[in-house]
Amino acid sequence: MNASTSAPTAPTRPASFAALRHPGFRAYFLLSALAMMADNVEHVISYWVMFGKFHSPALGGFAVVSHWLPFLLFSVYSGALADRLDPRRMIQLGMALFMGVSITWGVLFITGTLQIWHACILLVVHGCAGVLWGPPSQLLLHDIVGRDHLQSAVRLNATARQLGMLAGPGVGGGLLLWLGPNLGILVNACLYLPFIAWLAFAPYGPKFRTAGAVVATRAVRTLGDIARAVREISHHRVIMVMTLLAGAAALFIGNAYQAQMPGFAHDLGQGKADFYYSMLLAADAAGALTAGIVLESRNLLQPRARTACVLAMIWCFALGSFALTTGYTLALVLLFVAGFMELSFNAMAQTLVQLDAPADMRGRAIGVFNTFAAGMRTFSGITVGLVGASIGIHWSLAASAAVLFIVIGTLMRAGLRRAG
Repeated sequence: MNASTSAPTAPTRPASFAALRHPGFRAYFLLSALAMMADNVEHVISYWVMFGKFHSPALGGFAVVSHWLPFLLFSVYSGALADRLDPRRMIQLGMALFMGVSITWGVLFITGTLQIWHACILLVVHGCAGVLWGPPSQLLLHDIVGRDHLQSAVRLNATARQLGMLAGPGVGGGLLLWLGPNLGILVNACLYLPFIAWLAFAPYGPKFRTAGAVVATRAVRTLGDIARAVREISHHRVIMVMTLLAGAAALFIGNAYQAQMPGFAHDLGQGKADFYYSMLLAADAAGALTAGIVLESRNLLQPRARTACVLAMIWCFALGSFALTTGYTLALVLLFVAGFMELSFNAMAQTLVQLDAPADMRGRAIGVFNTFAAGMRTFSGITVGLVGASIGIHWSLAASAAVLFIVIGTLMRAGLRRAG
């Protein structure tokens, strides 16, 4: 017998960066990173102008609430609509709203007519635009790469967002110096156009799905429909546990500690708080970027609910240790680890929700997940920020991390006894 035919076949190693093997995802990756950069450029310019004109801490707080509250209120509706409509068109609408907000900022800056009520309305519309982008984008990822490469797409999509968030402050600062806020914000509006144009012709969405694909037919219109959607996912153990995991992480910590970074930098004994504040934020973002690159290059950490919980517990430990450390170098290392773990467990949880959700309710499941994962960040300013005003930001972050660690352990014990 020929040796070549009798030799056992070596197991096929999963492909690294599998989602990037799809031309459509390569385009989506680059254009979504560009859109996320534009989102952050707008923050840089608009926050700078608002601070210079109004000097209002309350308006800064409203900016945070207005960003996350729409996710809490409307994510389920957005996901349900994406089940029934073309997710490309919903994302385009979100991008158009982002553009409209940037253009309106520019007009108000140029005419010198910006008032606080203008800013509040624009901040709310900007938050709503994010909801139109969020859940539909996850359904579109499934259309672009399919089930087998979904985890790769979710991780790389999160990496693209981190790239945009890293590049945004630098590009925004450059536009402020080069063109000033008036023209800079108008140039920023144009950065959404490539994504809108690509979505107009991208061969994905309902009419490109295989014949016989299940399409949701039930709309979500009332609070009762939202409650029904939550009850539906409660019958899927892994989806429910991952949703609760993401919601608990958002509620107890979220990204509220990032707003306290100037205080952490000062308390770590650094005189130039502005520079060291940037370094601390960069360490967190660099950890997330590294996670996306390393995990994809080796195709590590296959999606399992228990693994996602363990990664989230390591994230708690890293942030709790950061809160209590007095050494700046160690603080950078711990934030790098925290960023690595945060991207890892969030991407895995999101992947598991999509993989376990029946096709006819995938959008609703993603909507509920986003309600918890993003919407609950509305309240993280209380657990870290307001409590920090009473007991100090170090102890408030450490206590929040400790409580979350216990909550995750309880979820693992009670919710994953028979789950993967």
